[in-house]
Amino acid sequence: MNGDTHAGSCLCGTVRFEVQGDFEHFFLCHCEHCRKDTGSAHASNLFSATASLRWIAGEARVTRFDLPGTRHSRSFCSVCGSALPGLQMGGKLLVVPAGSLDTALSIRPDAHIFMSSRAGWDAALERIPAFARLPG
Repeated sequence: MNGDTHAGSCLCGTVRFEVQGDFEHFFLCHCEHCRKDTGSAHASNLFSATASLRWIAGEARVTRFDLPGTRHSRSFCSVCGSALPGLQMGGKLLVVPAGSLDTALSIRPDAHIFMSSRAGWDAALERIPAFARLPG
């Protein structure tokens, strides 16, 4: 398989994985489900129909949650709760949370999606102060 190899892990380091191949899309999803499961303004997910996922360590600690009545699915570490890659659409689509990667990405997001459902406070954020660390 062509493409890059990316390494990733959860916050506590129990789960480690490798993705071999290219990502076709990189979306910032503002839907209500992604906001709820990230606790943030949006999810940052990479999508591939061709890349392969290999668990290096901790595969038994990966938990999957499928939201009933929707196509929304989430994989996470059962120890620390960090978002992890998962197969969706009957195993045809690999979805990788961009923040779970330990290697640098050479691509930038393609688009913001589901902007019609974004949080009311998620607008003009580039205008608020920015700090290199926690302000004190």
